[in-house]
Amino acid sequence: MIQPVRLALALVLAWGAATPAMAEQAERAKRDRAVSVANSPTDPHPVVRVARDTPTLFLFPAPINRKTLTFDESRIRVLDAGERSVIVQPVADLAEGERYEVGVFFADGRAPTRAAFSLVTDPAEVDIQINVQRPEMTAEGCPVDEPRMPRPEDFVMLGYVDKEGVTATLIKGRGDAAQGFAVVSAVAYRGQGWVLVDAEIRNNLGQPPWVPRVATLTGRVGLPLKARIVTVDSGAMPSGGYGRILVVAETAKLSASPVFTLEVVGDGRTLTIPNVRLPKAASGGTP
Repeated sequence: MIQPVRLALALVLAWGAATPAMAEQAERAKRDRAVSVANSPTDPHPVVRVARDTPTLFLFPAPINRKTLTFDESRIRVLDAGERSVIVQPVADLAEGERYEVGVFFADGRAPTRAAFSLVTDPAEVDIQINVQRPEMTAEGCPVDEPRMPRPEDFVMLGYVDKEGVTATLIKGRGDAAQGFAVVSAVAYRGQGWVLVDAEIRNNLGQPPWVPRVATLTGRVGLPLKARIVTVDSGAMPSGGYGRILVVAETAKLSASPVFTLEVVGDGRTLTIPNVRLPKAASGGTP
């Protein structure tokens, strides 16, 4: 008879100890609110209140890149991630002063490019839905002459580099007297889903200024592939001057040719680089 009494007493004591915690959770108010993301990486992240027993839904105003979602898996669970939404829940209530970041890049690349939040646990409130707002950046809020510098982790999170690494091959320099160009140096790179040709060009003395407009890669088989041009130096390439151009294409659209011809059409003239051997995807970095 003594044992049941002792057991009941223990249960009463345990219940009494648990009641304040349960009451605290019962009193925790559920909130649905709007939160604006930080204008720049240096600004503090908005605070979101989470709880162990309550999922928190983030609704974004634009599509997100789910591959770039970052969080501490030991403390935060992501229950679901959609085109414009993420549902999170902490493994356990976070202690006072404990904060964990959840962040994701927007798919369109427009500033602000990333939404990040600082997760905390509040004994009185929990956010069940966060309507994410993305401020319109003005010239004052986002100066064009001070862009955010890319970081190594950006390339991995965006999927441009994977465990296969990046491979590279040199492209032989050549002159094209007929068109008035000289290829001083060129390198072809290949990563996850992309190839890039980085070339330094000389616009021969006596030739008019030149601006590259359209680039195509043509293999021995298949149709020409239109590529994207990135000019490193703004403005036209002056007579007798040098310029650097980057030509980017998706590997999914490349033909199976081992050798390509790169043509860059500009103002009145076309730069042609034959025998462009794009590197093969291989583990272990550059050959």
